[in-house]
Amino acid sequence: MKKNTEAAKTDFWGETARRRVRYTLVFVFLLAAFFVIIVLNINTGNVHISVGQILRIIFLREGTATEVNIIWKIRLPRIIMSAILGGALSLSGFLLQTFFENPIAGPFVLGISSGAKMVVALAMIFLMQRFQIVSSYVLIIAAFIGALISIGFVLLFSRRIRNMGTLLVSGIMIGYICTAITDFVITFAADSDIVNLHNWSKGSFSGMSWSNVQVAAIVVGVTFVVCFMLAKPIGAYQLGEAYAQSMGVNIKVFRVLLIIISSLFAATVTAFAGPISFVGIAVPFLVKHALNTSKPLIVIPATFLGGAVFCMICDLIARTVFSPTELTISTVTSVFGAPIVIFMMLSRRRGR
Repeated sequence: MKKNTEAAKTDFWGETARRRVRYTLVFVFLLAAFFVIIVLNINTGNVHISVGQILRIIFLREGTATEVNIIWKIRLPRIIMSAILGGALSLSGFLLQTFFENPIAGPFVLGISSGAKMVVALAMIFLMQRFQIVSSYVLIIAAFIGALISIGFVLLFSRRIRNMGTLLVSGIMIGYICTAITDFVITFAADSDIVNLHNWSKGSFSGMSWSNVQVAAIVVGVTFVVCFMLAKPIGAYQLGEAYAQSMGVNIKVFRVLLIIISSLFAATVTAFAGPISFVGIAVPFLVKHALNTSKPLIVIPATFLGGAVFCMICDLIARTVFSPTELTISTVTSVFGAPIVIFMMLSRRRGR
């Protein structure tokens, strides 16, 4: 009996050690990829700047005025913004998947991004005609309202529709309706408004400024901290509502918080970069499979970092593959994200 107990302890500690090694390797890989992609993004473009010169410009501010402006005013804000928004969108998807208990749930699929896009487009057209300039916080609030409207309809349908597949289809239909309204509004908007809305409505990280980065960092940073503080309740909720209640989780309040946090993440992304597809589904899936765990304390930071790396890579491809023509970010994320979603659906069908 004693030998069996000792063997069980040895197996337990061995398994724990293997998990820690796996977690460490995943985080090291993501961090290494993060820094490599930053260098590639700064280094690659119409104006080539060597790595040594990049380091001198960033840390010593030494270089020609043109190179300094390219790095500090164009490339760095865009790179940092793609990282922040990519992480936010991935976490939004993770939270929605937890809420609906379905790995296919995501802000784009459920129509949340389209709802946010619709209200932001209306706000931009209405406010630009009167005030010429629209605050980033106003756009985030508008996007948040649009996101809540869309998710509200999805939740309303969820009371009548118990089949998750049908519910996801209803979310897609809501997204199409919101997109149609947005396109209708843009069609009859003034020419100056159409110029402002065109690239944004298709999804793009171009044109980012340090003021945008500051606002996004504050909103996403605060929301990330709140999300991370909910890691233990999320872990309990993943094991079932009954278990979560037995652990002292207020289910009604918790579900409302999940919706608010995921909507705020998605709204911030849409307000600055427009709707971006598949990131919120593909990245959480890849991260959880790489880690081989669903523990929120591990998955939440890894998902944010994975989303940052994924969007930075996609943005690099979008602006360089057919340079000087720039692809929309959703075009690239769809190319890489859609096959992952198809693989997920096939895996679930086979019962893996």
